[in-house]
Amino acid sequence: SSVDEALAGHCDHIELTIHPDESVTVSDNGRGIPVDEHPEEKRPAAEVVLTVLHAGGKFGEGGGYKVSGGLHGVGVSVVNALSESLHLEIQRDGHFWTQDYSRGEPKGDLKKGKASKETGTTITFAPDPEIFDEITYDYATLAERMRETAFLTRGLRIDLVDERGGGERDSFHYEGGIVDF
Repeated sequence: SSVDEALAGHCDHIELTIHPDESVTVSDNGRGIPVDEHPEEKRPAAEVVLTVLHAGGKFGEGGGYKVSGGLHGVGVSVVNALSESLHLEIQRDGHFWTQDYSRGEPKGDLKKGKASKETGTTITFAPDPEIFDEITYDYATLAERMRETAFLTRGLRIDLVDERGGGERDSFHYEGGIVDF
């Protein structure tokens, strides 16, 4: 959904960090996942996006995103379901908002926190070892995927940071998009 925010013109920076424990943080400066009550579900829209397939920004009233680089609204809800833990932090509507999940289930309500003038979404997740035999990320594979995504999303800067052993880091930004490729 970070890339969708960029394609829609609401985000120009994404940072992906691999932590020493193999958890991953993805942070963007988009609008932030909506926190208001979902009309049908009667719970915060952010919680619906993280727990229901096809509930992302591509669907619903108003048509959603005109262009999408994602997987038809299954992205973040699937990541959540396959994660031992997931921490959500949103900056939107003048505040920080946080919620924690375990194996796709909310551990508590979405909480309104301190004031913020910024907007964006940060998600930190740890893959579930009960599902995955191997949870070591290959930096080169992720770097290639982030490079391709940056080429396909003109003007978007993607920073990839590896806090493990070698401490590799790359920044991908192609003002001309696919033309630069």
